[in-house]
Amino acid sequence: MKDINSVITIVEYGKMHINLKNIMEEKGVTRNHLASVSGTRFEVINRWYHDNVAKLDLDILARICYVLDCKPEDIISYEKPDKK
Repeated sequence: MKDINSVITIVEYGKMHINLKNIMEEKGVTRNHLASVSGTRFEVINRWYHDNVAKLDLDILARICYVLDCKPEDIISYEKPDKK
C-alpha cells in the first residue's frame, strides 16, 4: 500500500561515469593539449577529466572523441545501482 503522506518517491537509477582521465593517460595527452586542439575551454575539459559532469554536451563529446580517436563508449560508462 502506498503511503498517502509521502510526497516524493526517490528511485535510484545508477550513475554515469566519465573515464576521460584513463584514456588521456593511455594516449599521453594533457588537459591543456586536449582543450587547445578541440577548441574547448580548459575548465570544461577539466570537469570531464575529473568525472564532474552534470549534463553531457554531445558537441564536446564529439570533439573529444575526434581528437582522441575513440568512441563515446570508451569515455562513458554506466554503474548500476546497488540492490538493497
